[in-house]
Amino acid sequence: MKGKAVISPLLTYLFSAGRADAVTVFPFIFVRTVKMTQDKVLMNHERIHLQQALELFVLPFYILYALEFLIHLLHDRNFNNAYRNISFEREAYARETDLHYLKTRKRWSFIKYYAR
Repeated sequence: MKGKAVISPLLTYLFSAGRADAVTVFPFIFVRTVKMTQDKVLMNHERIHLQQALELFVLPFYILYALEFLIHLLHDRNFNNAYRNISFEREAYARETDLHYLKTRKRWSFIKYYAR
């Protein structure tokens, strides 16, 4: 029996609107196209999110992620600024090109990215 593809409305929106190339929903990384799995920087960015989620026992990661996004959205009134200022995203973007980062990353490293 072949696996059945399940596409959520949120993922469809994010991918079709061009807002995201990949989305991490622990323990999975969803990509817009199969070819994107070969993008080492993109995959490293998403793996950083997996590590962040593990440190926070998964559910609290997503709660904090959403809360931080909403706080920034209310403050900035700009979707892209709100997203880019989430501490988890700040760490992932700052370190995505360091392909060895996860080997040397200290636990709770995202905390240093809270300050604006």
